[in-house]
Formats: sequence, structure tokens, C-alpha cells
Amino acid sequence: MKNQELTLLYIFDAIMTEGSITRAAERLSMTQPAVSNAVSRMRHAWSDPVFVKKGRKIEPTSFALSLWDQVRGPMHELSRAVTTSNFDPATSRRKFRVALSDLILDMLWPPLVNRLEKEAPGIDLHAVPYTVEGAHLQLREAHVDLAIGMLQEHDHSLRSTWLLDSGYVLAMREGHPLAGRPVTLEEFLDARHLLISLSGDTHGPVDTVLDRMGLSRRVAVTVNQYPTIPELLRSSDMITALPVGMVQDAQFREGLWLTHLPIDVDPINVYLIWHARHDRDPGLIWMRSLVEFLILEEWQDIIEQIGTQQCE
Repeated sequence: MKNQELTLLYIFDAIMTEGSITRAAERLSMTQPAVSNAVSRMRHAWSDPVFVKKGRKIEPTSFALSLWDQVRGPMHELSRAVTTSNFDPATSRRKFRVALSDLILDMLWPPLVNRLEKEAPGIDLHAVPYTVEGAHLQLREAHVDLAIGMLQEHDHSLRSTWLLDSGYVLAMREGHPLAGRPVTLEEFLDARHLLISLSGDTHGPVDTVLDRMGLSRRVAVTVNQYPTIPELLRSSDMITALPVGMVQDAQFREGLWLTHLPIDVDPINVYLIWHARHDRDPGLIWMRSLVEFLILEEWQDIIEQIGTQQCE
């Protein structure tokens, strides 16, 4: 392979990883015109457009995606071979920013902070509000190191690993007219519903299922924070579908009746997500492993707790 072709592959890998010519230029310490010029040379050398504009963004062609599948492994191995980067959590002064929801924060932060105090006292940990669209953009723009939540769409610049699937339970106040027995579909549709929506959208997973059935419900109230839910339910006749993980806390469940939904709703798939630029970052590898272990450990405890609760 000629040196020029290897250089093009190096720049190509940076663009694919960053998803942006501008960010690739910053990563490579090159000017944007120089990177754009390299893309022109790629198109000539490989007889393919390589990248096409879509609005203000660029997207790789099928050829580019196929090429990256073949070269990114060897390119990363080469980079790893010539780069020495050590990470010692016991002495590190690094800061980690993680985008996550209130629910995941309540589950993860206590055991994670406890582990950091013991094993990595110099590391700082910062939580960032999570939405699917916002977290993906923050990862691409390097504003956060990790995100924990749902995957919106395939993005070649992001990596992920599955953490857990969370089903739903139906919750209402203990004195609710529907409490104490299974809820029928007709009763479910006639009720006033509370929807937890971090983005403000009034259409949730339950509504997606109802749409397929040709049915609809009334979403009377939406909230974008989990802590407000118990009091709203205890002081009204609203009902709501809650992720299983939310009802783990006895104080949260106090005064509430839990039962099964009268419809089958796909569980929430929760992933640990990071940007491809951090694939070989030893600090992020360590943090990802720790987060994954603690999440799975906490989730197993939650499932065992919920299994002991009455849910008619």
C-alpha cells in the first residue's frame, strides 16, 4: 500500500469515527480544507463519492460503510501499537460525564459513588440529564463520555452494549376504583392516564401498542421527572404504566396499588452507549466495565424485590 493511500485511510477512519469533517480535522490537528481535500482524493482513488451531504450533515455511502468494516479493526490495532496510554483508577484525576435518566441515576449512583470513594478517590463523576436525541448528540459532540438509555437509530459513530430490559406495571392509588383486581382493557382505555415523558412527547410505548390495535387512550397529564409521580397518583384517580425498576423503592410504592397491564408492551431496552473514539480509551473501558457490573447487580436485586411484591 502506498503511503498516500494509508494517509487517506487514516483520515477516512477519523471522519467515520467522528461523523463530521470538522471534528475529524480537530482530532487530526488538520485544517478543515485539508480534510475536505483528502476526501476529494478518496473519491478519485476509490471511484466512489464516499460521503454525501444530507442537510447539514454527511453520511457515508454503502462503499464507505463496507470499507470501514474492513479497515477500522486494523487501524485501531495500529493506533494501539504505537500509543502507550495507562490508566490507574487509584491515582487518576479524571472527570467522567454520564447522561442518564433519574431512574438509572437512583439505581447506579449510590453503588458507583461508593466504589469510586474506595477505589478511585480522585475521579469526579457528573450526571447529565438524558433524552435519547440529546444524549446521542452529546456523545458525538464529546460533551459526555457515556450515556445510559435507549438507542434511537443506527449510528456508525456510536458503540453500545445491552444492559437490561425493563417491563411495565400498572400503578394507581390504593383507594382507586380500579384497585384490588385485574384491570380490563375497556377500563384501561376509559381511565385518565399519567405519562412519564422525558422529552415532552405525549405518545409513549403504550400508545404505540394501542395504535397497532386501532385504539387510543387519554393522556391527561405528562411529567418529565420521576419523583413527582407517586404524589400525583396518590392525590388523583389517574393511572400510569411504570417501568419495573421504578417501583423498587418502598417509599415510592407507599399508598400505590400495582397490577398487570391489560396489553402486552415491549420492554424498554437499556444500553450503555459511547462514541467510537473511546473504543480504546483505557479509562473509559474501566468505567464501562464498572458501570455494566453495578447496573446488572442492582437490576438483579430489583427483580428479586419486585418478585416478592403483590401484583394481581
